[in-house]
Amino acid sequence: MVRLLFLLTIAWSSQSWAVIETYEFSSPDLEQRYKALSQELRCPKCQNQNIADSNAPISRDLRAIVHEQLEAGASDQEITNFLVDRYGEFVRYRPGVDSNTLWLWSAPVVLFVMAIAVVLLQIRKDRDGQTVSSNAERADRLKEKFDGDQS
Repeated sequence: MVRLLFLLTIAWSSQSWAVIETYEFSSPDLEQRYKALSQELRCPKCQNQNIADSNAPISRDLRAIVHEQLEAGASDQEITNFLVDRYGEFVRYRPGVDSNTLWLWSAPVVLFVMAIAVVLLQIRKDRDGQTVSSNAERADRLKEKFDGDQS
């Protein structure tokens, strides 16, 4: 009897852990937009989870806001702008380009150009450093090394 009571308690408590929110949508298109938006918006509390995966109270609120605004006829851009105005640029996984995020968007290009420049400079330095005499000297050293090993 005690085991049965224990198992029932565990089964009941495990169901309370799995909170699944379901929203009724007026069209399948709205449901697809909801899924896409909830994947693109970041939870302000969890930081590296989107609001679809987070179970934080703020994420539940954001999912409800997205649902309400979709049903009210708002566009994806309007919903995103509303949440950015309210919670800051942090809620977007892909922030827009502005004066604050310009370095974020330009850093990969700048680093790539710098890497190409370093490679080209290294190739040029290696090419300029190799003269006929240096190649001949290297060949002579190798020849002496191998001739000395065979004797």
